[in-house]
Amino acid sequence: MAIHIVMVEPEIPPNTGNVARTCAATGSVLHLVKPLGFRIDDKSLKRAGLDYWPYVKLEIHENIDEFLKKYKDRNMYFATTKGKNLYTEVNYSDGDMILFGKETKGINPYLIEKNKDFTVRIPMSPEARSRSFNLSNSVNIILFEALRQMNFIGLK
Repeated sequence: MAIHIVMVEPEIPPNTGNVARTCAATGSVLHLVKPLGFRIDDKSLKRAGLDYWPYVKLEIHENIDEFLKKYKDRNMYFATTKGKNLYTEVNYSDGDMILFGKETKGINPYLIEKNKDFTVRIPMSPEARSRSFNLSNSVNIILFEALRQMNFIGLK
């Protein structure tokens, strides 16, 4: 069983390293969609992921169009502060893909609008609504809800 975490054009190495560590610890698949804001061998990326990188199921994609074409038949959820659904209102299942955008801009607004019914958000106070949670924290929040719904199968 695996949830797929898709980081679209991530910019900050420690965020990606933290997400890689989470994916390794949960058996989730990590997808990185280029362009990346760092080199994959970046020291800060490796440092954030510590010694977990050998356990990460990693796929790298040249661009979002290539990724979407390859996985067009999969359930995809788009994490955004503008999401229609709370992340807890979705029924996640094995093989689902959860997409997260770059730290500074999120997911392309065109993709959000085109997939509005499949957008998810983490609730926030109205005062902070124009901001968002840290990317690696957002991944953890949503990923663990998906895993909880699947009864943490395969995890001890």
